[in-house]
Amino acid sequence: MRGLGEAGVAVETRESRLLGGRLRLIQPVRGYRAGMDAALLAAAVALKSGARAMELGCGPGAALLQTAARHPHVALVGVERDAAALALAEQNVELNGLAERVCVRGGAVADGFRALELERFDLAFANPPFFDDPGALRAPAPERAGAWMAEDGLAAWLAFLIDAVKDGGQVLMIHRADRLGDILAGLSPRAGSIRIRPIQPRADEPAKRVIVRAQRGGRAPLVMLPPLVLHDRSGAKHTAEADAILRGEAALGWD
Repeated sequence: MRGLGEAGVAVETRESRLLGGRLRLIQPVRGYRAGMDAALLAAAVALKSGARAMELGCGPGAALLQTAARHPHVALVGVERDAAALALAEQNVELNGLAERVCVRGGAVADGFRALELERFDLAFANPPFFDDPGALRAPAPERAGAWMAEDGLAAWLAFLIDAVKDGGQVLMIHRADRLGDILAGLSPRAGSIRIRPIQPRADEPAKRVIVRAQRGGRAPLVMLPPLVLHDRSGAKHTAEADAILRGEAALGWD
């Protein structure tokens, strides 16, 4: 399968199946491919019927569309700066018959939320690039650079998300566990009532990821929740809890 990327260059793509096969996703064969992080982020979204939510940096739509499949009575907007990824997201929305309540549009973190000229949302979520210091890792391949390097910095992503939600609205992010301090600093003082879910590869290993939820204007104490453990020593691909979440049979709760 081939499509057109930026500047009309042909891009080889492949269709994947998510949520136990219920969702179809076309994404590039080479470069960044959405996987576990997008699935966990979507599983962590909690929305009431009739709510509106936005994903910043939606890529080809993995987390956005999984969220839509999990919440059949909400409206979603995906924002993406990369033209090739945006085109794939549009294609994936149509492919899954979700155009009535899911749309995608171009936009960049550097331009800020106001540039989108949208009403603020009930929830804004993101799986941002995990690095904002080019010296922190070996330079990624050009086709992966946009997904790995946050040129505007983590603080800019957090500010955009907070700007995007109503007073009392929620901000949700998955990121590296070692950036938790920076995430908390970026949320303060405009957002609080923070809840943190660590994601551990195994029960006896440190968390590699954290999912952080905060409320704009929230004042409740911070809560550190029990971790989600992805793998055990049984030989199964995932723990039973993680498998149910990835298949869309369970959510990543906040209690």
